[in-house]
Amino acid sequence: MSSLATPAVASSLAQQFCNVRRQTELLCAPLTAEDMMVQSCAEASPAKWHLAHTTWFFETFILRELDPDYRPFHPDFLWLFNSYYNAVSEQPEKKLRASFSRPGVQEIHAYREYVDKALHKWLKTGAPQAVEHRTVLGIHHEQQHQELLLTDIKHAFWTNPLRPAYLVLPFENLGDAAAEVEWREYVGGLAEIGHGSDGFCFDNELPRHRVYLEPFALASRLVTCAEYLDFIEDGGYRRPELWLAEGWQAVQGEAWSAPLYWNRDKESKAWSVFTLRGEISLNDIEQTTVCHVSYYEADAYARWAGKRLPTETEWEVAASDGVVSGNLLEDGVLHTTVASGTGRQQMFGDAWEWTASAYLGYPGFHALPGALGEYNGKFMSNQMVLRGGSCVTPRTHIRASYRNFFSPATRWQFSGIRLAR
Repeated sequence: MSSLATPAVASSLAQQFCNVRRQTELLCAPLTAEDMMVQSCAEASPAKWHLAHTTWFFETFILRELDPDYRPFHPDFLWLFNSYYNAVSEQPEKKLRASFSRPGVQEIHAYREYVDKALHKWLKTGAPQAVEHRTVLGIHHEQQHQELLLTDIKHAFWTNPLRPAYLVLPFENLGDAAAEVEWREYVGGLAEIGHGSDGFCFDNELPRHRVYLEPFALASRLVTCAEYLDFIEDGGYRRPELWLAEGWQAVQGEAWSAPLYWNRDKESKAWSVFTLRGEISLNDIEQTTVCHVSYYEADAYARWAGKRLPTETEWEVAASDGVVSGNLLEDGVLHTTVASGTGRQQMFGDAWEWTASAYLGYPGFHALPGALGEYNGKFMSNQMVLRGGSCVTPRTHIRASYRNFFSPATRWQFSGIRLAR
């Protein structure tokens, strides 16, 4: 996996830009042109589209708006690769992205090279502050799409009857038993959350503000596959008293009986799990962190365990005193690992942690001006907050104040469970 990772830290903004752009292309290296066309579920996009849209972002919000000498690569790309920015242009329906056989992969790579050359030259010669600020935003936007690209290709390969592996590599160090759960106590009281340093953040992490917390405790690690299997075998998916009303409707309507990517052989009754490294027996990874569960499943498991999910405020207060470390994209595992150490673990990496908090603006929240204001703010409805990053989150992209969000039925993301009480 080291060949797929670029340096996490660069000495200049121009080099950071080049590294992130190169990282996206390296992540596509194992894929064929046919792989890059697949869009296998409503949440996903083809890998080819990710390559184009991340380029569109730099072209649309920097070169088109701020460089009077720039000439767009193709006049139709403004609307063709627009995701949801209604103030920029109309856009094709998301479900149609898999039908874009043209432009081909080669033309999209030419598009990336064209935009990269124009923006890199500007950054190297001294760009205005507005260009630098938007470049940093574009870099973090592309890192989000790196994670989505891997998440989407995993789902695409899972829907393929051959169940191909993204990378054919054996798992290592899976023999350890997961550490015993410790309960980390927090006294509560008055605290501050929200981004509070000079580094980059998204608008939904602001403003920093005061909160009051009752005393609480968090589990020292995430829930394992073995522990979640106990929930399944105790009838967890057949007991309506454990589920929120909409969660029970999802269980019934979607016929859920286990996390996404789990499969039980009809004859042997043995469980297997599909990963980016291919299909593997659940017995081999039962001590790893469970992932690809919805908010509804996380909430039901917590209720079954006699606990609850943490609020995002509790999670951030607990995470703010630590550095970002854990199983992230650059580690190359591409799946969750075993928490076998002592003390608080997995606050960053392995799996996004569902919280009990609805995704809303902080007190005094203001979206960015113009079309960029559509980046986060307009999704503050019917979404739940996740924290901490996953095994496919770039290391320089995550921080304690980072707020991810998805609808509560979402399962295709690397999402897991930390219990609270």
